[in-house]
Amino acid sequence: MSWADAAIQKLQKGETAKIRPRGHSMTGKVNNGELVTLEPCDPKSLKADDIVLVKVRGRVYLHLIKAVNNGRYLIGNNRGGTNGWVGANSIFGIATQIEP
Repeated sequence: MSWADAAIQKLQKGETAKIRPRGHSMTGKVNNGELVTLEPCDPKSLKADDIVLVKVRGRVYLHLIKAVNNGRYLIGNNRGGTNGWVGANSIFGIATQIEP
């Protein structure tokens, strides 16, 4: 069971979800424990620097889109690391608000 399962279920139903991710890979964009509001999204509207809830190689992250190429999205953190390329079906939602 993933830390984001409840949020993923809501997003897949077209609902808004809120999470408090832990960790430091997104420091500067999303700090440890901040409240993040997620909305379902149209993958065609996604662009580099969007923060998304995504599954990459079996792991769920709240990370950045680093690049977009022919319907594929390069996912990475805010510290220069990358996780890999995913298709639109791996992206669950986009961050629309971040609160302390």
